[in-house]
Amino acid sequence: MDASGLPLLDRRISDCRACPRLVSWREEVARAKRAAYADWTYWGRPVPGFGPADARMLIVGLAPAAHGGNRTGRMFTGDRSGDVLYEALYDVGLASQPTAMHADDGLELYGVRVTSPVHCAPPANKPTPQERDTCRPWLVQELRLLRPTLRAVVVLGAFGWQAALPAFAEAGWSVPRPRPAFSHGARYPLDGLELFGCFHVSQRNTFTGRLTPAMLRDVLRTAARAAGLPATAV
Repeated sequence: MDASGLPLLDRRISDCRACPRLVSWREEVARAKRAAYADWTYWGRPVPGFGPADARMLIVGLAPAAHGGNRTGRMFTGDRSGDVLYEALYDVGLASQPTAMHADDGLELYGVRVTSPVHCAPPANKPTPQERDTCRPWLVQELRLLRPTLRAVVVLGAFGWQAALPAFAEAGWSVPRPRPAFSHGARYPLDGLELFGCFHVSQRNTFTGRLTPAMLRDVLRTAARAAGLPATAV
């Protein structure tokens, strides 16, 4: 398998209907919409990963937001969590612009890909363990396709961490036992790449100051350098 298979994988992910609860929710949100987006045609489908097929660094989130990725069809696009993430990526030189408004806004990522262990927007932003496990094969395939170039991974939040480590093991990486514990700023070598933990860019974390822009930039910059990507000091 090589990175040329990622576009096909993305198309297959976008057609998935494996989890009835998630299918029902994402489509209901797309029909009802939010008043502020009444004139939008919502994506309303699973949201595939975003970024180059030869990425050296991967960011793993949780799941698309109901009125963010589920609306725009691109990871972390159109919601406040994405505003925080992409501004930080821009600040450290890994994105072409600091904003992510819609899928055709011209945003490019430099050597970085963004994905999630669950590709459909879940009610209350909480996928079930069964939904996480049902979606895992997509992440496993994505990791296998990225492996030739992948050198660093930033996992946002404990849910993503718990979902990502089994996926790495299934994709062929040697994951130690007991599995490394999640914490903000955690860094573990993982069979040819560096694994980093970072608090999620959720509004709960960013509004309360649990995760500040400086903290996020620091993790992204450190991971970029571990991946061999140029990173700007801010």
